[in-house]
Amino acid sequence: MHLLSAGLLGSLLFAGLLSQVSSSQHTVFGLFGETLEIPCNIETKHAEDIIMTKWKYDKGEGVFGNMLVKKAGQNVSVNAEDEYKSRVSLASNSSLLLSEARMRDQRAFTCMVVSEEDIKEVTVNVVIYKMPLGLEVSEKAEELEIGKKTKLGKCFAKDANPAVNITWLKNNKPLVQNEQGVDVQNSVNVDPMTGLSTSTSVLMYTAQKEDTDAQFSCSTEHSMGQKFSSSSERFAITYSTENVMLQVIAPEPLIEGSNVTLKCEADGNPPPTSFNFYLKGNEDPVIVQNDNTYTITNVSRDSSGEYKCSLVDNPTMEASKDITVNYLDIHLSPVGSVEKKAGEALAVNLKIDASGKYKVSWTKNNVKVDKEPKFTKLMYSDAGLYEYEVTMGALTEKASLELVVQGAPVITQLHKQRSEDGRNKVLICEAEGSPKPAVTWSINGTQSNEGSFINGKVTHKITVVPKANLSVSCTVYNDYGMDTRIINVSSIFEEVRMDKRDQSEDGDQTKLVVGVVVGLLVAALVIGLAYWIYMRKSKQGSWKTGEKENGSSEEEKKLEEKVEENSQKAEV
Repeated sequence: MHLLSAGLLGSLLFAGLLSQVSSSQHTVFGLFGETLEIPCNIETKHAEDIIMTKWKYDKGEGVFGNMLVKKAGQNVSVNAEDEYKSRVSLASNSSLLLSEARMRDQRAFTCMVVSEEDIKEVTVNVVIYKMPLGLEVSEKAEELEIGKKTKLGKCFAKDANPAVNITWLKNNKPLVQNEQGVDVQNSVNVDPMTGLSTSTSVLMYTAQKEDTDAQFSCSTEHSMGQKFSSSSERFAITYSTENVMLQVIAPEPLIEGSNVTLKCEADGNPPPTSFNFYLKGNEDPVIVQNDNTYTITNVSRDSSGEYKCSLVDNPTMEASKDITVNYLDIHLSPVGSVEKKAGEALAVNLKIDASGKYKVSWTKNNVKVDKEPKFTKLMYSDAGLYEYEVTMGALTEKASLELVVQGAPVITQLHKQRSEDGRNKVLICEAEGSPKPAVTWSINGTQSNEGSFINGKVTHKITVVPKANLSVSCTVYNDYGMDTRIINVSSIFEEVRMDKRDQSEDGDQTKLVVGVVVGLLVAALVIGLAYWIYMRKSKQGSWKTGEKENGSSEEEKKLEEKVEENSQKAEV
């Protein structure tokens, strides 16, 4: 029985060798440190026919090591004698369970299944993945100098499998090897104990001025798809000063009495801390340490001019600015209250001293005047408050004079008119003069009314009821003299009587004219009719007797002249 069994087993082993040669291979992936399940993908018709399941591994150079075996009706027997002795077990589906996966586990494992019919094997290649612990940047540069290749830093990804590739980024954009200023040096180091790889990337970088405040980082992506990134780093970019700028800090507009701050700025990094300030009229500079500003207090118009600043350690690096102190001075002559007599001339002189273009405007009694006032012969209407305003940008200056025109009063008009009800007479006296003239009448009246005193003009009214014809005088006077005028005023009753008589005479005259015209027309018609009858009879007599009409022709001529004369009178 044992011989047969041994013979049968030998046959099975021979067949197994043949099967191994023709067996298929698979690959499984495991994670470092985790339990790895290696499947035994061998199909049999009947599970109960399986006599034995065995796992072994390839030690290399054609040498295999045993791991475990499971015979029908028996428990699993671990026959490994190396590190696998405590790490292997068999799953219910005949898969090999390998705990604490390590890099040394990356090899071929073979599953052999023996049944009454056949011996089958399947080989599984194991690959162990290990993601890096993360990305770190070390050996960072303290500063980067423009135009000088400098080691920016070293980025490394520790303990990974397979080894990862590292990419450097600036402002989240990849830096490419051999681009301007980019030199990347990559290397991989494998730990002989763990078999894990550490990838290292060193960035040699030539900085530019635009790299100020740039963010540098490194990143990688593992074969399993997970991405890793380091923290972003900023580096101080140092460079020599190329430009100096002078800034003037002052109120707008800059006027006398203001303060002006000069600020000198340089584009070097680190920035310069000491500056020279050249003030107008001073050849020697004012040196300012640990600051870049200098303040000029209480500027005047004489402060206008060119100002400069430069670097203390390099005076050729300088900048300049022109400063203009705005000013506006006006002088009006005469000014204040001015008294003049009517008819005199007044010369008004406005002097302006300004740092720029200006505009002048005038007002009289708060009303704008289009043209500059000229006083060659003063009138009372010229009196008033004159204001002169001069503007230059935001600067404004004002001056004023109050002109008083004085003189003896003059009556400009004395007239009369009927009251609205027609029962009274209203006398109106208008005069000019200054100071305001007083007005008196030679008679007393009712409803005395004096108008306002404007531009040296006064109007005074009185209402009277004259019962007889009168001569009324109006007198105006002030400190400079007086004036009187007389007006004749007729009685109200006389005017009414005369009005009626005028109306009656006008009616009679009209009637007379109409009667004369009608009489003349009637006479002309009578004469014409008589003449027609006469002519007719004369012609009839001639027809009867056959006499000549030489004698009657003169009579006819006289009669015609008479008719024509009467016709002309009738027309008159």
